[in-house]
Formats: sequence, C-alpha cells, structure tokens
Amino acid sequence: MSIVVEDKEDQLWNNIEQHKPNQPPKYLGFVAGMASGIMKNLVGHPFDTVKVRLQTAPQGQFSGPVDCVLKTFKHEGIFGFFKGMTPPLIGWVLMDSVMLGSLHVYRRYVKDLLYPNESKLPLLGHVIAGFGSGMTVSFVAAPIEQFKARLQVQYDSKTKLYNGPIDVATKLYKSSGIRGIYSGLFATIIFRTNFIFWWGSYELFTQYFENKTNLSKPAINFWSGGLSATVFWIFAYPADVVKQTIMTDSPMRSQRKFPHWIDAVKYIYNEKGLRGFTKGFGPSILRSFPANAAALAAFEAVMRYLH
Repeated sequence: MSIVVEDKEDQLWNNIEQHKPNQPPKYLGFVAGMASGIMKNLVGHPFDTVKVRLQTAPQGQFSGPVDCVLKTFKHEGIFGFFKGMTPPLIGWVLMDSVMLGSLHVYRRYVKDLLYPNESKLPLLGHVIAGFGSGMTVSFVAAPIEQFKARLQVQYDSKTKLYNGPIDVATKLYKSSGIRGIYSGLFATIIFRTNFIFWWGSYELFTQYFENKTNLSKPAINFWSGGLSATVFWIFAYPADVVKQTIMTDSPMRSQRKFPHWIDAVKYIYNEKGLRGFTKGFGPSILRSFPANAAALAAFEAVMRYLH
C-alpha cells in the first residue's frame, strides 16, 4: 500500500515539475550582455567621437556639435565617426556582459530567497538586484574606465604619457601595483550604486508600457531602456564627474591631489561650485538614450531568442 502511495506522490511531483515555467540558464544573461555591449558601442561611439573631438580640438576648429558632425562626415566619411572604436568595444562587451549577466543572476536569487511565493519579482527586488549588479561590475569597470579616461585626456604630444590601454595598465602597475590599477574603485562603486535608479525605473517604465499601451515587446524594451538610462544619468552624473577626476589624477600615490574620494568632491566644489558636478552633462545625456535603449533592446531580444 505504501509503495502505491509513494508511486502516486512521485508521479504528482513529476507532473508539477513538468508544469513549472522553464527558467533560462544562469549564463544566458552574460551572453545577452555581450550583445548589449556591442550594440551600445555601435550606437553610442559616434556620439562619443563628436564629444571627444569637441573637448580636445584647438580653439576655432569647430563652431559646435553640428559643425563637428558635418566636417567629420565631409572629410572622413561615415567611418570617421567610428575611429578608435576597438578598445571601448572590448571594454563595453566585457562590462555589459558582467553587468547584465549578474543582474539576471541576482534577480533569480532575490526572487528565490525573498519572494518565493510571488509570481513576479516586485519593484524592491529589482532595486536590490540592480544594486548587486552595480557592485559586481565595478570590479571590472574600474580599471577599464580608468584606462579609457587617461587616454582621453591626452590632447597632444606634450600630454601624451601612454601609447594605448596595455601601456596604461603596465605603467600603472609598475608605479603603484594593483592598487594603482584599481585606484578609482571606490569612486566607481559609489557611481554604480545608482543602478538602483536605473533598474528600478526600468521596471516601472516596463510595467507602464505593458499596462497602458499596445507597444510590442521590443518597443517596450527600447523605450524603457532609454528612459531608465536617462533617469540613471540624472542621479549618477555628479558621481561620474568625481570618478573621472580621480581616475585622471597622478598615478603616483605621493603626487596625488585626491588621495581620498572626498578630496575630489571638495576640489570640484571649490573650483567650480555646484555647476562643476554637471560639466559635460549635455553630450552625455544625448548619447545615453539611443545607446542604452538599443543596448537593452538587444539584451532582451537575445534573452527571448535563446530562452
């Protein structure tokens, strides 16, 4: 009798398992994140090229962003906007893979641990997962963003210290060891804790478009991705200014102007006031929407396709 009951119980549990929704493998988020990084760089790099040229060009070379775009296209064609794309491409692919891959994993763990009886992960769960994703990707992003920042402030032969990202890494390691490579880690973590605004607002925008519009799933991903990225940058931009200031400080510990995070904050405020924390906000916000909207649409599309 007990054998019959056990057989029925086994059959019941097998039926329950068969009717559970299939969960995508944990590594899928990392694969989809690579697609996001490629798309972000393809869409965003032309904006970055214009921004950097405006920041570094001799006085009078360009009268503004539109003039820069027209002259670049006239003299160099469409490929002129994609010069120097390889280093950030590799960096963004790696960072988005870790960022979105870890976000996918954290969402599953938060759902299983904190909300096992909920059919959907609630807003607070998305915020917690976003915070964890920001902390995790900081350990990858800190060195990559520091290498990029140090190369971007080389305006001419007088200020040129490095020949490329590998040369930056080598010289930083020789001068300060692993601490030199990760000198901007704390500032990066503070900056990326603002992911709580990104992924919290992403969920809110997604719910709104799903409930209030007839947009397709890819269109919802696109608009939610772009709008949530804009929300993120509004909150995170001052922390990004501080991060960039620290990352372009002297690599020698004895020569640093900003040995602590708060020193950079005080310097920016004393030199430029509160407006110093918003310098360069315009080009960044213009780049943010299309680049991140396309990137998150690509991420969600790959997740759906491979699941």
